[in-house]
Amino acid sequence: MIRKREQKLFTYLVILYFIFYGGLTLYAQNVIPIWSNLVPNSIVNNNYREVLTYDEDNEVRGISKVINPTLTIYLADENKSNGAAVIICPGGGYSHLSINKEGYKVAKWLNDIGVSAFVLKYRLPNDLIMKDKASGPLQDAQEAIRLLRRNVGNWKLNPQKIGVMGFSAGGHLASTLSTHYNEKVYNSDTINARPDFSILIYPVISMYGDITNKGSKVNLLGENVSAELIDKYSNEKQVDVNTPPSFLIHAMDDKAVPVENSINYLLALKEHQVPAELHIYEEGGHGFGLGREGANHPWPEALQKWLIAHDFVNE
Repeated sequence: MIRKREQKLFTYLVILYFIFYGGLTLYAQNVIPIWSNLVPNSIVNNNYREVLTYDEDNEVRGISKVINPTLTIYLADENKSNGAAVIICPGGGYSHLSINKEGYKVAKWLNDIGVSAFVLKYRLPNDLIMKDKASGPLQDAQEAIRLLRRNVGNWKLNPQKIGVMGFSAGGHLASTLSTHYNEKVYNSDTINARPDFSILIYPVISMYGDITNKGSKVNLLGENVSAELIDKYSNEKQVDVNTPPSFLIHAMDDKAVPVENSINYLLALKEHQVPAELHIYEEGGHGFGLGREGANHPWPEALQKWLIAHDFVNE
């Protein structure tokens, strides 16, 4: 008799939890690690610890010193979704992640148009925790794609509609994944790591000195960089016929990441006959996220139309 009462009490408490806590959350989400075992390429450093920054509402705004990469999962409503999914790479110059503005908020918008979203908390390149810091973020991005494809049944995803999205330095990572998906940077299984499409928002593309973002370049590659390494991570040089279709956004007055980054990537895609669309706004600067009031504000609507046109989302 006592056991039955305990079971009823437990059930009652669970129901209350979902009413008062689950009911307050509009978007189902949880956080999972990228790596089930040891993180590849890593150096143990007990003095290196993750740092969070918060906004005035006490919500996480940014993250730095990432050691254990994760995916935060936002699954779209099954009634809206056709199985499309996007891995989001927040920006931050490869020194931190603007994970709220260029991660969580974007994931919620993608859910609204029927796309499941996975915010990637990737490792930021640092010699203190990595044997080869340039390859660390790419390892996380490749494994994130493979993780989604391993779980298409669990998350009701279409394995041929898995894309990547990146902002600023996260755009560099997204374009690196789009051009280096076949590069063997860790001991992986044979699951395909190629994104089916790329969404690049004011992206760092090039490592060349005249148009790169210097902070991103130094953080990723270091101060004294060989011409070979600069060429390797200048992704406009790595485009080929198998590079995924791409949608790009940039502002003419971007002082941090010149618009030539997106233009040169578009020209490389055009040369190899890869479907692509670039929207250049007169104003907007850098880091405008989902858009500020002004010329850049409607870019999410343009993206939605592009995704519909390519059958990645439902009309």
